Amino acid sequence: MTEARVDKKFRLPILGGIVPIDPSTVPADIAAGVTLAALGIPEVMGYTKIAGMPVITGLYTILIPIAVFALLGSSRHLVVGADSATAAILAAGLAGMAPIASPEYVQLAGMLAIITGGMLVLARIIRLGFIANFLSRAVLIGFLTGVGVQVAMGQFAGMLGVDDPSGGTLRKFGRTLRELPKTSLTTLAVSLSVLVVILGARKIDKRIPGALIAVIGSIIVSWHWGLAAHGVATLGHVPSGLPSFGVPDVTWSQFHRLLGTAGAIFIVILAQSAATSRAYAARHEETLDENVDLVGLGIANVSAGLSGTFVVNGSPTKTEMVDSAGGRTQLASLTTAGIVLIVLLFLTVPLQYMPSAVLASVVFLIGMELVDIAGMHRIWRVRQSSFVVASLTAIAVVVAGVEQGIILAIVLSVVDHLRRSYKPNNVVLVRQPDGRLAASPLASGGQALPGLVVYRFGASLYYANANLFSEEILALTTSTDPPVEWLCIDAAVIFDVDFTGAETLRTVSSELQERGIRLVVAEVAASVQAQLDRYGEPAIVPVDARYETVDDVVEAFKERQAAG
Repeated sequence: MTEARVDKKFRLPILGGIVPIDPSTVPADIAAGVTLAALGIPEVMGYTKIAGMPVITGLYTILIPIAVFALLGSSRHLVVGADSATAAILAAGLAGMAPIASPEYVQLAGMLAIITGGMLVLARIIRLGFIANFLSRAVLIGFLTGVGVQVAMGQFAGMLGVDDPSGGTLRKFGRTLRELPKTSLTTLAVSLSVLVVILGARKIDKRIPGALIAVIGSIIVSWHWGLAAHGVATLGHVPSGLPSFGVPDVTWSQFHRLLGTAGAIFIVILAQSAATSRAYAARHEETLDENVDLVGLGIANVSAGLSGTFVVNGSPTKTEMVDSAGGRTQLASLTTAGIVLIVLLFLTVPLQYMPSAVLASVVFLIGMELVDIAGMHRIWRVRQSSFVVASLTAIAVVVAGVEQGIILAIVLSVVDHLRRSYKPNNVVLVRQPDGRLAASPLASGGQALPGLVVYRFGASLYYANANLFSEEILALTTSTDPPVEWLCIDAAVIFDVDFTGAETLRTVSSELQERGIRLVVAEVAASVQAQLDRYGEPAIVPVDARYETVDDVVEAFKERQAAG
């Protein structure tokens, strides 16, 4: 175990991501915080374009919310801030409710953050965190890939300097292609320059803040050469100072319409934040309390809504920025918040000269980074059915939208699970030449010993697979040579039996008994045996037909045969 490990019993209700402080890591944490500010400020400004929010609100997401989670969360590594997936869901949910970036739109976005934060805190109180597990890793890769394609396709208009059309992703992209003859060559040159600078910096060293260099360089060029006079759109006036605080002013009808969008964001935050915090805790051999993190994420979102910005999430990209820069505690996040405070108070005036194409280019690269081709290829190589589910999720996000995509992602995850449990990988155990029992396909009709069939059922027994259970057992005991005398159910992986499953087991037991075949069970979990006992008398499986292990069944069968 490394010295960085922190046991739960030494964690405080707050500051769990900071204390205990190792003085030797403080300089690295501060340096990582500076790096995060340099890389993260252009990134969160780009996310405002995805969300349809004013540019300044991107900086607000890594001011108060990032500090709130740093103080209240348990993860020492998870960085909270604006995120492309949640920003895309926000934009889809608010579409048509108010003009983009208008004061009313900002109010709606703030209330959406507060509702989402309330859901996260409620999830902690009533233990709903398990919902995150309904988004499988494969589905999450597909979802984020779809979001990346959608985000990237939506930036071409800004990069080309043509009118940004309305409508869905594919319709907008088609209309943008029709506008190609109207491309502003100066705007296109700015976009290409930004891409070259960012990608070139990454090629040299990923720690070089290419996006920040591109932002500062474009501001200087725009100011010195007056790019606005050459048809290049710029941000214009950007307010300075601290965000205004207050409860967003929305109507009850608007509040009601926000609930569905908040639910979709809530699930993405649960899944993505939990996956990220677990990964980095495992990497550094540290513990974390995900329930504490839920509260930290919830209050961070509430603080976002009260401070005039939009939803925040545990960000994998920002977390990796800090980790790769040597940050090991939330001191890095607090350092970033301090730098953002300085920018807000003294450095917003130059932002008015920034070409809008710069943000479009930054967001385009963000979108492309979300397109996980390698991850999709891994899924295809390992399990093609999961690849189909991930692909359908990605296509749904691009074609129908992010909210519909997240709903489909959950449905497909559940259906994929049910499909596997509905028809599990059942086998019979057959004795090998060396004397051990090994799994064999049902079609082999193999017996553990002449007259003894050991049937291993590969899932919990419930209403959807009970008929399959019955059919396979009856098939294994019909017209066999030699005839079956005992049938043993190896219940090692049966962890639950519902009422339908119990009644099916009772029926199977009675039918086997009528044929003169004895039904026995082995490896039954105590909880499952308690369930069977509760389902009524007479006992579905008598006490003398229950065995601890399959080997015990084999020995008992041998003794029975030896006794004649």
